[in-house]
Amino acid sequence: MNNRTTGNLTPVSQTQLTPSPHARLKAELEDLTTRGRTEVALEIEVARAHGDLSENGDYHAAKDKQGMMEARIRKIESMLRDAVIAEDDGSGAVQAGSIVTIVYEGDAPEDAERYLVGSIEERVEGLDVISPASPLGESLIGTVEGDTVEYQAPTGATLKVTVVAVER
Repeated sequence: MNNRTTGNLTPVSQTQLTPSPHARLKAELEDLTTRGRTEVALEIEVARAHGDLSENGDYHAAKDKQGMMEARIRKIESMLRDAVIAEDDGSGAVQAGSIVTIVYEGDAPEDAERYLVGSIEERVEGLDVISPASPLGESLIGTVEGDTVEYQAPTGATLKVTVVAVER
């Protein structure tokens, strides 16, 4: 059974991102703070020209869009401010950005499950994401193929999983 850690655990307040999603978030932030804000301001201006704002659906929709966009901008700014860029260290161990295949104790090998370990911003089509700060994520960080780890599920049960494969 492996209970080791890498010694480089990132504090929960930080977001671990691989270079690709980090660059994508920076580009999204740039787009939202330039083009996005300009377009929404124009939509609000056009809607205001339609008259009475209390019953102006276009105006309220544009203001709602502006609010959602500003919330996304704040979220991205926070993630980027606290981001740690997780580069592949070449060890073959599970780390942020790894795709890990695990099988739960008692399950058959064909019941193995694949997950991406990282931020939801790392998402990969067809894979669920496990946060490195979650109980399962924390137990998997630093493990290699063949390791078995235990973790406490949110229900309070102690579960065991075996790492079947680690991919980058």
